[in-house]
Amino acid sequence: MFRKLFNTKYAPDYTLFFVILALLVVGTIMVYSSSYVWAEYKYADPHFFLKRQILFSGVGIVAMLFFMAIPYTVWKKYSNSILLACFLMLLIVLIPGIGMERGGAQSWIGVGAFSIQPSEFMKLGLIIFLSVYLAVQQKYITSFKKGFFPSLILVFTAFGLIMMQPDLGTGVVLVATCMVMIYAAGARLLHFSGLIAIGAVGFAALILSAPYRISRITSFLNPWEDPTGDGFQIIQSLYAIGPGGLMGLGFGESIQKYFYLPEPQNDFIFAIIGEEFGFLGGTFVLGLFVLLFWRGVKIALQAPDAYGRFLALGIVSMLTIQVMINISVVIGLIPVTGVTLPFLSYGGSSLTLTLCSVGILLNVSRYAKL
Repeated sequence: MFRKLFNTKYAPDYTLFFVILALLVVGTIMVYSSSYVWAEYKYADPHFFLKRQILFSGVGIVAMLFFMAIPYTVWKKYSNSILLACFLMLLIVLIPGIGMERGGAQSWIGVGAFSIQPSEFMKLGLIIFLSVYLAVQQKYITSFKKGFFPSLILVFTAFGLIMMQPDLGTGVVLVATCMVMIYAAGARLLHFSGLIAIGAVGFAALILSAPYRISRITSFLNPWEDPTGDGFQIIQSLYAIGPGGLMGLGFGESIQKYFYLPEPQNDFIFAIIGEEFGFLGGTFVLGLFVLLFWRGVKIALQAPDAYGRFLALGIVSMLTIQVMINISVVIGLIPVTGVTLPFLSYGGSSLTLTLCSVGILLNVSRYAKL
């Protein structure tokens, strides 16, 4: 049906398609379960976040189908314009009175009753542009001057603008995704070792330049040193996961969502999943993400051209890195970064852009023999 309708060689990857739908269903259910207490208290409507999440999911699914229908080669033609628009949005969000501040970061632009996060657009825009660049310049990628360095200038310019908001979590996801793509293109390990050394110094400078980042590192190492301050979120997250045991407390039976874990429908939604559905529920969600990663990598390997391979790899790398960071934060392996869990965390532009990304990935799958 899809081949006849859109004149493509193959049907889309149905396994990936239904994995995405399953994650959206789980996410919608858990957004409601984790948020109705807070929504009742703040908005006098226990369904406040649920209704908005359903709206975001609906818009996102339509966008996903739209991007799945458009040949991925189209974005190659407009990659320069897309990247320029993303850079302009990152500059606009920094203008006082236009950019909206939440949680200490000026990362949103208000659009009516909703808001958009330009850094989310930049992640996808940079993946598209870098895919074109690497496909054309791959033969020069082993050269620091001709291939490696120009790509770094682009990536770290975007990173610098995101850090001016500041949004370290999104910046780390963006840089890590681009590094995976550049490495896959054949960049030399020697160049990466130098980059890692410089990055370590720069990362240390970022941490030392902002006291709250130092406190986050300290609270990560020993959250019980400041249990009511910087260590509060990590401790409450662990208190949610621990009692969940094998089977969990049951749907809707979470205790930590009763104002212990701040806004649990966002970055720490996996903690509520662990509390209500236990080890088995958490394993089921992780299994869906593993399936997503597997199908995404397979699509990248079977894509018909270099641009398609880099594009698919960039999208699946972005999602996988974001999942790894979010869950590592929730279980206390790394400091709090403010990275959402794809498809599950409550959000507007984040969820919509994520679904647009997988729409492109699904379109690549329609030209790949899986």
